[in-house]
Parts: sequence; C-alpha cells; structure tokens
Amino acid sequence: MKRNRILAGAAAAAATALVLAGCSGGGSDSGDGGDTADGELTPVTLQLQWLTQAQFGGYYLAEANGYWEELGLDVEIIPGAVDIVPQDVLAAGDVDFAIAWVPKALASIEAGANITNIAQVFERSGTLQVAWADSGIEGPEDLSDKQIGSWGFGNEWELFAGLTEVDASGYTIVQQNFDMNALLNKEIDAAQAMTYNEYAQLLEAVNPETGELYQPEDFSVIDWNEVGTAMLQDAIWANSDRLADDPEYAETAVKLIQGAILGWIDQRDDPQAAADAVTAAGSTLGTSHQLWMANEINKLIWPSSSGIGHINEDQWDATVEMALATKNQDGAQVITTDPPEGSYTNEYVDEAIANLEADGVDVMGESYEPIEVTLTEGGN
Repeated sequence: MKRNRILAGAAAAAATALVLAGCSGGGSDSGDGGDTADGELTPVTLQLQWLTQAQFGGYYLAEANGYWEELGLDVEIIPGAVDIVPQDVLAAGDVDFAIAWVPKALASIEAGANITNIAQVFERSGTLQVAWADSGIEGPEDLSDKQIGSWGFGNEWELFAGLTEVDASGYTIVQQNFDMNALLNKEIDAAQAMTYNEYAQLLEAVNPETGELYQPEDFSVIDWNEVGTAMLQDAIWANSDRLADDPEYAETAVKLIQGAILGWIDQRDDPQAAADAVTAAGSTLGTSHQLWMANEINKLIWPSSSGIGHINEDQWDATVEMALATKNQDGAQVITTDPPEGSYTNEYVDEAIANLEADGVDVMGESYEPIEVTLTEGGN
C-alpha cells in the first residue's frame, strides 16, 4: 500500500483551502496545514517517546510511503532517549507534536504543561510484570514483601495502581535497567516488561539448564489489562494554545493524524514492512525482535473499537480515576487533581477518520489477526 491510499478527499480539501503561510519546525507560533505559498511542504517536528523501533512503525511507514508528503507535510521524526520527556519538550515549544503515554502526560499537565491528546493510537496497555513460573507470583497481591523491578520515569503507574488496589505492603521498588538481566540473574523477584520488547528479550535468552531458548511457560506474567489497572499509553499530543489560536496548526494536526493512520494500517497489514522501515531508519534491534515488536504493537491497536486514534471517554476517565487513586511506594498520590477540560479532544482525529472512511479505508480492523513470529537467540 503506497501513495494510492491517500484519499481523494485530501486533494479536494487542498483545492478549496486558502493558501497558507509556512511554519517552521520546532514549535514556532505560526503553523501550516499543507503546502506553503511557494508550493513547498510544511515542516513538522514529531518527538517520539523512545528510540527508533517498531513501537513507532506507523510513523516511519507514513514517512517512507509518502503519506505525509501527499498531504503537504514534511515530517521530521525525532527519536527519544532516557533524558527526553516528549510532552515537556512539546509544552516548551521545541517541537510541534509528541508521542507520550497518558499517565506521564497527566503528571506534566498537573505541573503546568498546556498540551492536548489529539489521537489515542494505542487502545490497550503493553505493560507486564514478569516473574519466574515457580515464584508463586501470579497477581499483584503476591508482590508484597518482594523485590520489584521498575524503570521509573512514569512507566510505573500501572504497577502502583495494581499494588494500591490489593493494598500490597513490604515490597521494595528496585531501579531496573531497560533490560531483563536483573530477573534472569534472579536479583529481583519480578521485572517490568513491555509485551513488544523486554518480554521478547526473555524468550530470546538461552536457558543454561537446557541449552534452548526460554519458553513462555518458564515465566509468570501479570498483565495489567487483565488485572484492571491498565492505563492509556502511546498517544499523539499537540500544543493546546496553538490548537486554539492557530487554524493552520489545527489543520496540520488533522493531516499528521491522517498520514499516521495510513502508516499504522500498513503496519497492521504488513508488520514486516514496519520492521524493515524502522531498520532502514537506523534501529539496531535484531530482525526477529523487530518483527515481534511490530506484531505485538498491532495487538495494542487492532481491532479498534471506535476507529484508530479515537479517544474513548470511558478509557480516558478510567486512566484519570486510577491515577488519582494510585499511591507510589512512599504513599503519595501520583497525581492529585483532575486534568483541565481540553486535555483531550476527538475533534482532529475524527476529522481524519472521516476523511479516510470516505475513501473506503478500513480504520477499524475488525478482521485483524496477528501473525506468528519465531524469535531467535538475541532477536537476530
């Protein structure tokens, strides 16, 4: 699926739109929703939450397959890092849009960040807490008095929500590296993992007792979706002031979402293409690991209950309510106030979805089925 998937409606909209002044990347106050007056593409900066990998495959496919270009955008995808907080970079005006988990963004909003969720790409959580199968750890109630690994940096809210719900006590939160070595070396009792990354690292490791790769039955998994404390994760965020004051920026938001949806549909229909796209963009993760990641990410998006990116009010409210009720290891609430009105909106994503549906694009993925991925040692 290449550029012929760009809807005819986009061309019609462009034909009727005013000729707009260009905006510079990096979050300047002026914005543009399409070609600039001299026919050049509108530069847009998109800050990712983490490094280049298939977690963001839809965005790389939107770029590689020319969807954003057809919509008049020149999107620069900026990888994240440990010391980058995407929603804060956005709030500071240093980028135009950012990808961030909702709980992390809620903390930034409470601290004063004026940002808005404009498309909830992931409908399900990919966070797990993983222990050895013979550990006796089956749910959050079994984590009392245990050494619990967590990355921190706002990734731990679902864990704390689960611990709060069962009134767990006596546990110790251990700063975990972004790998599974502490669990494999039995330095901690349970480790944080994403279905699409660190959990695969376990299944790519060799069991020294058998000489073969570890298998799922070697581990016990706590899935926060099943526990009931899952929170919304990867979403596209925009600058609230610019949305309110700059119609051209708002139009750009629609086009950014629209192109991204087409990229995510391509990842749904061809996860290998996503793995290839992020590898071409510089990811150094192994071939089978990237394919696993693309496949697992698809499960967090598809099938979509309301159209990919549409923000379901019940899920948003549940995330906020859990955050308000959740206490960290020191007994402090992770947030203390409701986010202000306007912290999310479906205005822009619903327009993008309507444009695509008018062209016959499947934004629901009701027939989606994941593929089978065979992992290899080290994910190579």
